[in-house]
Amino acid sequence: MDEPIEVAVGLGCQRGVAAASLERAIDTALSPLGAVVVVCLASHARKSDEPALLELARRRGWPLRFYPAELLAGVAVPTPSGRVAGEVGAPSVAEAAARLAASGGEWLVAKQIHRGEDGKAVTVAVARRSQR
Repeated sequence: MDEPIEVAVGLGCQRGVAAASLERAIDTALSPLGAVVVVCLASHARKSDEPALLELARRRGWPLRFYPAELLAGVAVPTPSGRVAGEVGAPSVAEAAARLAASGGEWLVAKQIHRGEDGKAVTVAVARRSQR
């Protein structure tokens, strides 16, 4: 039997997003990967007080990592966004945060955008944790 792969999940989300919306977006992104172990959730430092993100991490026992815009902006990503760069100071949140939290590991899931029942957008990306 194959060992589960260790992944970091990068997230971007609109303020006030529901925990259920985050959970569905993450589960959807992870489901095609098979057996995984989430080593952490990662996002922009601005999200360090986002209630739904804090609640989900607590419930699932996943550590959280938050990165400032300067670090996120330094990560080359497959799908940068000028709109996101204008809003948060980095052209990527989910992809860049996943890659940073995975110690530079490969992307398994490039940016996916989900809209929850609450109408709020959630962006998810997944990277395999580097073994270096």
